Amino acid sequence: MSTAEGTPPIIAEEQVEKGLKSGALGLVSSIVMGVASTAPAYSLAATLGLIVAAVGLASPVIALLAFVPMLLTSIGYSELNKADPDCGTTFTWATRAFGPRTGWAGGWGIVAADVLVMASLAQVAGQYVFQLVGAHGIGSDPTNGWVLLVGVLWIIAMSYICYRGIEVSAWFQRILLSIEVVMLLLLSVVALVRVGSGNHPSTSIHPTLTWFNPFQSGFSAFVSGLILMLFIYWGWDTAVSVNEETADKERTPGRAAIISTFILLVTYVITIFAAQSFAGVGTSGIGLGNSNNSGDVLSILGTSVFGASGFGLFLARLLILMVLSSAAASTQTTILPTARTTLSMAVYGALPKIFSRMHPRYLTPTVSTIVMAAISIALYIPFNYLSGGNMIYDAVTAIGLYIAFYYGLTGFACAWYYRKTLTSSARNLWMQGILPVLGGLIMYVAGGWSLWADWDVATENSYTSWLMPFWPHWYIGGAFLIAFFAALAGLVLAIWIRIAKPAYFRKQTLTRATPTLVPDES
Repeated sequence: MSTAEGTPPIIAEEQVEKGLKSGALGLVSSIVMGVASTAPAYSLAATLGLIVAAVGLASPVIALLAFVPMLLTSIGYSELNKADPDCGTTFTWATRAFGPRTGWAGGWGIVAADVLVMASLAQVAGQYVFQLVGAHGIGSDPTNGWVLLVGVLWIIAMSYICYRGIEVSAWFQRILLSIEVVMLLLLSVVALVRVGSGNHPSTSIHPTLTWFNPFQSGFSAFVSGLILMLFIYWGWDTAVSVNEETADKERTPGRAAIISTFILLVTYVITIFAAQSFAGVGTSGIGLGNSNNSGDVLSILGTSVFGASGFGLFLARLLILMVLSSAAASTQTTILPTARTTLSMAVYGALPKIFSRMHPRYLTPTVSTIVMAAISIALYIPFNYLSGGNMIYDAVTAIGLYIAFYYGLTGFACAWYYRKTLTSSARNLWMQGILPVLGGLIMYVAGGWSLWADWDVATENSYTSWLMPFWPHWYIGGAFLIAFFAALAGLVLAIWIRIAKPAYFRKQTLTRATPTLVPDES
């Protein structure tokens, strides 16, 4: 089939029907999925204090710079999705580009990151439920049994919504995201107005252009802050993982992913700029550098910005509801990509076939969704009690390695997949080669630094540590141990699959198909 004159061909792969409901999502719904999955409010509430502790006044410029590798990686996602809109995303693309071992590792990276973050999401949801009703004594204690119970019920509820179908999930996400974005912008505007009018706390700082100087903090602090910001941006790839349920699945998911990163950039820069100006970065009071506030920045800011009585109290409570809705949105949109990744892996024989079972009415991956929820709960319960709940914070830190790994792998897979057509046009060279590879390199540098920081407890990158009972008796960070055992679990599972059902690893189920030329209708 010929292509339009002067337009390079798109390499298309033969699609495998998995039983998902095609055409259920449009561009807006896909963007909502991408933005909601990052949970802007939850991410800021849980991480902004840690970023400020690392880089101080440079937080706004860190938000700008962390956007760069995310944008470059999203371009790689978009380009690969045009050729192969498979819900396995990195798993499928890396397998086609580099072979089954690398592809399986990429798929496991997605699963590991999503499962590890669920404990934190559930815990935040549990705490904010009690804070919303004024039970601050219970809500302020993350290890409280009632918080744990609500967190477990939260995972079950969000899993049920995912089980009921993609359209129900998309409708629910639109409502939650609307509340979230409106409240973040309202908080930012009111905070900046109060700073400008002089009606602000003593810790406030008037904004200056020096906040956008990336060299004001040391290199180590800069990289640590950048890694934390990568976590805050993480999640937009959900827009691509639901590609087989999206109208115009070759183009819409990729566009949604790129647009999502820009929306997140604007949201984060404005909110961080306003929060830093109003609260300051000091270690006392409501200062963002106060370690007592690091796990719950927004609820404290809400009371200070809006007031503790009358309509201001209502807005402060609404802000708490927003963080709760953000955790709800992210819990749901974390389950979605994991279930679809394991679905794709099962269809191609990289996981047991039972994971490919679909609901005949809702057209959702039933076993994948249920198992994801069960494993999340099984990890959340012990994490909640180990080291006073600090294991949950270490799990969040450990996720950075897996984010960098599978995002970076996607960028490299894009360039290698299109290697034969990269020089056909300047557009292809940049969009399919240079930019995705650059994004992958940045991700891998950040991931390497994260791995070292997680290992070395002297960097204070971990909340817990373990003393080796044998020589050389090193102290190893808890975050490193979580990342290590997650990788070990994946290795054991891969070895078992290779022995029990070797077809995938023998390249009998998923390989680089013979390219066919299809017209580029863009």
